[in-house]
Amino acid sequence: MSQSPTQNTAVELDASDLPVFCPNPKMTLWSQHPRVYLDVTHEGQARCPYCSTLYRLKPGVKLPHGH
Repeated sequence: MSQSPTQNTAVELDASDLPVFCPNPKMTLWSQHPRVYLDVTHEGQARCPYCSTLYRLKPGVKLPHGH
C-alpha cells in the first residue's frame, strides 16, 4: 500500500496487497474501526463504509487468477 490513509484519501494497491481490508496496518490507532474486507476486483476500487477511505488498484495492475 502506497500511503497511510486518512479520511477522504485514496490508497493505491498492487496485486500483492490483496485481500484488502480496512483499517489497514498503516492506520493510526485512534482511527481504528471494525475490520471490513473490501472487494476491489470488480470495479478496481472500493470505499470503506466506516471511514470513507478509498482503496483502488494502481493503473495497469494485473490480478492473479481466482480474484
